[in-house]
Order: sequence, then C-alpha cells, then structure tokens
Amino acid sequence: MQASPGGRGLHTHTFFRIVSQAILLLCLHSMPALADDAPREFSRAGDEARYLALIEELRCVKCQNQNLKDSTAGIAADLRDEIYRMMEEGMDDAAIVRFLVDRYGDFVLYRPPLKSSTWLLWFGPFVLFAGAVIIVGYIARRRRASAPVLTEAEQGKLRELLNRRDGES
Repeated sequence: MQASPGGRGLHTHTFFRIVSQAILLLCLHSMPALADDAPREFSRAGDEARYLALIEELRCVKCQNQNLKDSTAGIAADLRDEIYRMMEEGMDDAAIVRFLVDRYGDFVLYRPPLKSSTWLLWFGPFVLFAGAVIIVGYIARRRRASAPVLTEAEQGKLRELLNRRDGES
C-alpha cells in the first residue's frame, strides 16, 4: 500500500483495521449471552409457566440485584439449566427452591423468610433510616438551641448600622 502525500494513508488503514477487529471481538464475545436462552421444550403442560415463575423469583447468586431470568451471568444460565432439569425429573417448586437454598443459602431468594439469620435483611434498612432521622433531628435541635440571641444593646447597634447603610445607598 502506498502512503498518501501527507503520509497518513498507512496509519489510517492500520487504525481502521484495529478498530474493526476490536468491534468484531466485542460482537463475538456477546454471542454466547445472546444464544444462552434457547426455547425450552417442556414435557408437561404448565411447566413453562412454573419455570418462568421460578426463574423470576430466584436471584442470581453472582449478580447483586437480578433474578435468574434477567441475568446473563454464566452461573445464572447453569442454574436455569438445573431448574429445567429438576422440573423434567418431576420435582415440585418447593423441592427445587429447597435444593437451591441448601446449596446457596437464603440469598438466592428474593424474599427470604423471616428468621433470626435474616433479621438484618428485613429490618436493617428501617433501623438505619430511623437512626438517620434521629441524628438529623438532634443536629437541627442543637443548631437552633445554640443560635445566639442578641441583647437589647446589640439589637440597637444592629439597627443603627442598618440605618446608616440604608442612608448611604
């Protein structure tokens, strides 16, 4: 390839080649995520609705706040496959949920049960909010109480200064 008179032709070609390869790599990298959820064939009527309800109610153990249905993480795909397999083996929803809780703990549930180990999950936000309200109220009350009250002499001097300023303008 010949360089243009300005000497930029070769550099431009190299830049576009690198950019196009980077775009191709990004596209190829995202392909497994797109191909992950192939339609599933269920052997019993109603299993598809059960499956969709389960993957919406169960949390991805890798993602902080995504259910198994919406997550593109590899472990979420594995868990969807596992749930499908257990359903095809005839397990009911309670047994599937129990299996996942035994394996991953209550974190896998979007609505964990109320027990001593989950009190912080249930009541922690309310306790933090109440604490913040108390602290803000305490600080506001202290500021109001510590605001200095002017004596009669100070108020008179302030009036005099304000009148003098108004007279100058």
